Amino acid sequence: MKVENMRMFHKFATGSQSKFRSLATALPLMATMCLAGCVVGPKYHKPAVDVPPAYKETAPSTNAQAAPGAPAPNWQPANPNDAMLKGKWWEIYNDPQLNALEEQVNLSNQNIKAAEASFLGARALVREARAAYFPTVGVSPSITATRQLSLNTSGSSSGKVSGGTGTDFNFPADASWVPDIWGKVRNQVRAQASAAQVNAADLENTRLTMQADLAVDYFQLRTQDSLKELLDSTVTAYQQSVNLTQALYETGIDSQESLLQAQTQLATAQAQDTNIGILRAQYEHAIAMLTGKPASQFSLPAMPLNAAPPSIPTGVPSKLLERRPDIAAAERSMEQSNALIGVATAAFYPNLTLSGTFGFQNTSITDLFTWPSHYWSVGPQLAQTLFEGGLRKATVVQYKAQYDQSAANYRQTVLTAFQQVEDNLAALRILSQEVQQQAAAVDFAQRFLNLAIDRYKLGIDPYLNVLTAQTTYLSNQQAMVQLRLQEMNASVQLIEALGGGWDTSLLPSKHDVQSLGAVQTDPAVKAATNVIPTNANQTPQH
Repeated sequence: MKVENMRMFHKFATGSQSKFRSLATALPLMATMCLAGCVVGPKYHKPAVDVPPAYKETAPSTNAQAAPGAPAPNWQPANPNDAMLKGKWWEIYNDPQLNALEEQVNLSNQNIKAAEASFLGARALVREARAAYFPTVGVSPSITATRQLSLNTSGSSSGKVSGGTGTDFNFPADASWVPDIWGKVRNQVRAQASAAQVNAADLENTRLTMQADLAVDYFQLRTQDSLKELLDSTVTAYQQSVNLTQALYETGIDSQESLLQAQTQLATAQAQDTNIGILRAQYEHAIAMLTGKPASQFSLPAMPLNAAPPSIPTGVPSKLLERRPDIAAAERSMEQSNALIGVATAAFYPNLTLSGTFGFQNTSITDLFTWPSHYWSVGPQLAQTLFEGGLRKATVVQYKAQYDQSAANYRQTVLTAFQQVEDNLAALRILSQEVQQQAAAVDFAQRFLNLAIDRYKLGIDPYLNVLTAQTTYLSNQQAMVQLRLQEMNASVQLIEALGGGWDTSLLPSKHDVQSLGAVQTDPAVKAATNVIPTNANQTPQH
């Protein structure tokens, strides 16, 4: 049987020599066309943006020493040459409770998990686009039973049919390939890879936003604890005033009016003290949500805010473009739009499709896979759209406009970043001076209160003077607590405006987003796993 098959194959090859000769001539020509394929469309160049040489708020003229007699500010930005913020930027506050909560945000926050899922989906789209580099191969085996003649036709006699029924066994394999001659597939892969990098940057931006939100809510909660402590001590002081006024009233030295004034002030302070619990509970619930826990199962012990904002290294403005994930996302979006212009431009050129079929067909399944049962076909097909009413031209114009929009969004994101850094630097500088001034106001208010109480005890002044002094002292203390909170919030917002501890070296490269392995974008995770970051602008080699 094997000898017979070899003879049949030799006969087939001899008879088909001319066909193979033509194929041998055509295939190298096709391969040459594929290898000489070019990438149409514009090359991508990152647009230039105006970057100031230094932040205005860190200039020496802005941070000059205060005049003699004026309070000195208690906050200064770190030297631009100091070490930049790293991954766990919240550790700069030296608060163990905050550190523990931030770690929970990275692990359990649902917004971060949703952004991670979006990034994984974007990576899958890159691999979908890469599938177009390869041919498509499929098989479609079939078994067909047929009856050639009806029993009721004139071709049959006495209702008997000889040879009218047969079965065909067919096992074809089809392959087709569209060579990427004009770079359409390459541009699609680059567009999807850039889109995946956009998602990776968005993930880091979401992570930074959630971390900053937690820090702000945490300091808000601690501020409520500070206000609670302040009002608790105020209620105690007011109760002493009521006791004093009560004693003076009972001895006939003071009037019932003064007693009622003291009691009213005490009741008002008690109501304010009770009201603090509302905001504290709400901030506690917000922290629970950010850490991925039910509010009913989460609580934080009371601890007043006593910290001062740390000195924050700002670096030089040119480094800001490499440290903000939203800027990285806007820049990657531009490259995506640029690649789509190439995809649209490739539609002006013809498409070459190489297809072929090889299979076996026989009426007997035992002889199906013998060489005489085989058949094949192969050949190229060229397709070109001649008229479509300006659709391709309009598509190119659309993607060019989309690129221009992405470039404008990129420049606007950069401008917004510099604005946010300058805003918070200015806020910290001005708040630092205001805190010193408010501290002096608190000191004066306390001295005024002590004097008013002494004069009241001596019967020189009425209780109304004490009431006024107590109100002034409390309002100044409350203002001081709020200024401390504003300082801490401004420091968190400055860190967020500076990009936290992230930089573009942690953005996965195009090679990373096309691979099947896991990509870690969190700085802390990368440091733990010793992942070597790659260049974000690396172009894959095909």
